[in-house]
Amino acid sequence: MTGFCNGILTAMITPFDEYGVNFTEFGKMIEYQIDGGTDALVVLGTTGEPATMTEDEKTETVKYAVKKAAGRIKIIVGAGSNDTAKAVAASKRAEELGADGVLAVTPYYNKCTQKGLYEYYKAICSAVKIPVIAYNVPSRTAVNILPETAEKLAYIPNMAGIKEASGNMAQVCETMRRIRGKMDLFSGEDFLNLPMLAIGGAGLISVTSNIAPALVKKMYNLVKQNKLDEANAVQDFLLPLEDACFLEVNPIPIKAAYNMLGFKAGTPRAPLTELEDCNKKILLEEMKKAGLKTI
Repeated sequence: MTGFCNGILTAMITPFDEYGVNFTEFGKMIEYQIDGGTDALVVLGTTGEPATMTEDEKTETVKYAVKKAAGRIKIIVGAGSNDTAKAVAASKRAEELGADGVLAVTPYYNKCTQKGLYEYYKAICSAVKIPVIAYNVPSRTAVNILPETAEKLAYIPNMAGIKEASGNMAQVCETMRRIRGKMDLFSGEDFLNLPMLAIGGAGLISVTSNIAPALVKKMYNLVKQNKLDEANAVQDFLLPLEDACFLEVNPIPIKAAYNMLGFKAGTPRAPLTELEDCNKKILLEEMKKAGLKTI
């Protein structure tokens, strides 16, 4: 299926405090995203640290996001696993809690075959009625959705697209050729947002838009208006900030960036650590250069 969600989809962090999820701050972040023109929020994706959250925390986070959004913005919930049964259960729970769609990362560690990938997504899509977006990120999972497999997935009725974070533009172009008109392509690499849009991408699932939603949305709009010179100028302006947002493994820098904006994002949960002081200085400098109001 195509057309489920176009535009900017922010891969949201989950703010923590000593009691668990800081819902007060999470609500402020959701409002910040809506004010910035974001089109959808991805909750409990990699950036949201679901691997170190309890099942109760994840349920309450989705409940809160759906209630806070109140239909003003789409809520897409991360529901992947290296266990198909768990991924199916998580997708069902997301649907029951009112999510508009799910984002399912490829199974990790097990290193299934391409047939296994197809069966995994088929099982998830068969279990829910809401749209499903596949997430291809071989650097984290050691599994790669090949273009021919993406094409096969595109014929599943509620398979809404693929978030591509392989970093291989040759592969992305071939995937786009095979799925065009059948399901959508979403950029999962902030550095490659513009080229993925230029070949027909429907949207961006962005980390940088956590702190600069309006800037990222501006670049998106310019591409869709065929104003590529202007879009390139915005992307050139954004690139140093995007680089700074990945100085260490995601979401370490972006949580620090939220704190620098004045939100109480807390710190990442172990085994992730706080951003190193030397990198904090670089990140803060790039945020200021990008015109973001820091504290």
